[in-house]
Amino acid sequence: MEEIFRMLHDQYKVHGVTAFRGIAGFGSKGVVHADDVLRLNVHLPLVLEFFDEPETVDAVMPHLRELVPPGHILRWEADCGCE
Repeated sequence: MEEIFRMLHDQYKVHGVTAFRGIAGFGSKGVVHADDVLRLNVHLPLVLEFFDEPETVDAVMPHLRELVPPGHILRWEADCGCE
């Protein structure tokens, strides 16, 4: 996450980035990971969301695909209501 965060901030200067850490989840192997108040579980789901103009996103995507496993990137167009 830190490497992607730095890339989005320093190199591409995207308009906004938010990181979300889940409280429970499981991956392709079906192993359930859940929050435990006595320890920090580093295997909990993590979502890193960013937004910017389509041209900037298009420039970021090839580099992001080098860092993130296939099938873990979602992309959609959003309307910020700015117009």
